[in-house]
Amino acid sequence: METAIRAEGLRKRFNDHQALNGVDLTVATGTVLGLLGPNGAGKTTTVRVLSTLLTPDGGHAEVAGFDVVRQASEVRRRIGLAGQYAAVDALLTGRENLTLIGVLLHLGRRTARLRADELLERFGLTDAADRPARTYSGGMRRRLDLAACLVAAPSVLFLDEPTTGLDPVSRMSLWTAVRELVADGVTVLLTTQYLEEADYLADRIVVIDTGRVIAEGTPDELKRSVGPDRLEIRVVGRDAVADALGALCAGAVEEPSVDQDKGVISLRLGEGMGSIATAAAALEKAGVDVADFAVRRPTLDDAFAELTGRAAG
Repeated sequence: METAIRAEGLRKRFNDHQALNGVDLTVATGTVLGLLGPNGAGKTTTVRVLSTLLTPDGGHAEVAGFDVVRQASEVRRRIGLAGQYAAVDALLTGRENLTLIGVLLHLGRRTARLRADELLERFGLTDAADRPARTYSGGMRRRLDLAACLVAAPSVLFLDEPTTGLDPVSRMSLWTAVRELVADGVTVLLTTQYLEEADYLADRIVVIDTGRVIAEGTPDELKRSVGPDRLEIRVVGRDAVADALGALCAGAVEEPSVDQDKGVISLRLGEGMGSIATAAAALEKAGVDVADFAVRRPTLDDAFAELTGRAAG
């Protein structure tokens, strides 16, 4: 696959703080890379370097085939950037915001108006197009901000925590918009504190901490790195725990763990569905009264905590 973003050994220092300490990453064209990490890990600094807002102290990066330092103007012609807060003029209407950007980008007034109308419709803002942006909800302002990034039809889009502060419905609306953009061939680099967002949107994930890449892979690969799927069984009554353990141990991959207070047994699963069926049959044969029987898979939150030693957010 073609590469839309490539960074090798990026370094950036602010006074006595080493924000980036040799960051490497690659993003294939038409995919989403989720850039995760604790606060202060270097996510926003990485985005600012790749979008030419900061000059790196060392390393090399190319975006859309152009060097971010030597060919910064060419990079800027091909990218869009949405920061953590919507950068729209609250006094202008939605239509005026987008038209103004088109004019500033030398599209011509007529073309700018047509492009504004197209984006307003795409992001479900047509009915509010002639209202001042200050009357928009938070989700509407974020959609307008994303539309503003697309006026010049960029091939690469940087989204730096784009759904911060949004309610779940507005967040899902923005996720849908991003999915549609990627389907059209746009490449997205996304930083986020919402791990379910990265899980939903990202084709690959890079985790950084203290300015270094500490892990990368698909969401499923990172989840599997934490550990295997487990079967969690909650039985009815304390006495039933011992009976359940006796029934399960014979076919277990490893010794089950037990929470006596909750009456929950956690059992590592083997490959395939056979181990689930075997466990269910063993419990039924032993006459164990089961209140809950469910497969629990590691989440991206589990992987993040394991890799960084901290919870997300």
